[in-house]
Amino acid sequence: MAVRTLAKGERARAEILARHPHAKLDVRRVDLADLASVAEFADGLVVDGTPLDLLVNNAGVMAPPSRIETTDGFELQMGSNFLGPFALTVRLLPLLLAAGSPRVATMASGAANYGRIDFADLQWKNRNYSPSRSYAQSKLADLIMTRELARIAEERGWHLLSTGAHPGYTRTNLRTAGASLGTGRRSLGTTLLTKLDFLPSQGAEQGAEPLLYAATSPDAVPAGYYGSGGRFGLVGPTSTARVTRRALDTTVNARLWAEAERLTGVALPVHAV
Repeated sequence: MAVRTLAKGERARAEILARHPHAKLDVRRVDLADLASVAEFADGLVVDGTPLDLLVNNAGVMAPPSRIETTDGFELQMGSNFLGPFALTVRLLPLLLAAGSPRVATMASGAANYGRIDFADLQWKNRNYSPSRSYAQSKLADLIMTRELARIAEERGWHLLSTGAHPGYTRTNLRTAGASLGTGRRSLGTTLLTKLDFLPSQGAEQGAEPLLYAATSPDAVPAGYYGSGGRFGLVGPTSTARVTRRALDTTVNARLWAEAERLTGVALPVHAV
């Protein structure tokens, strides 16, 4: 269990063991907003040497009202939602490729449909910061990472399945926790959603289903993208989700991957281990 706050991770571990007493769980700390923490966590797993069957990239932050930077100087949403998970994924590829049927499942968002990758200003340094557009860019980047990893795996003949998902409109603290970071005030868009709740929404159990499907279903396919199949794609059972055309440009996808390698200092393994 990869967690940023060990105390919360231990509580979650206790809850799982209460229901599944024979589960074997190891709680380890990793902060995706700190590349040194990502490297330390990944190195610890590599030293263990155990093949890794599944990596689920689910951590994220949503719409802090003011621009905040990670330890490495990235805009917080781009750093936590995309660059951190990207660095972790690439660092763990040797362990994944040592497994029998490895899989990487990455959580995107319906907000990716409204995202744009601005290579001239990925970190929102040269324009007015927008909480919602920055979030949308980071989640589009996650969807692009899913597809580009699938392409790379096919090109190199890796037996690695890369899938993606979005949770629809799920009631969790994501929309409120991020909105209170920094200045303590919420962004307008998040405040409206929180107060009005005019959109159909669902509980966390249903919202988790698409990612669980992407992570475990034998019917999931390379670059498959799964989400809620009900009203407006916001609620309901899992179905195949539409991929925005902005994630279908192979030139842009390859460029973003290369830029992420440059920013994070990680690179693809030369060969499978």
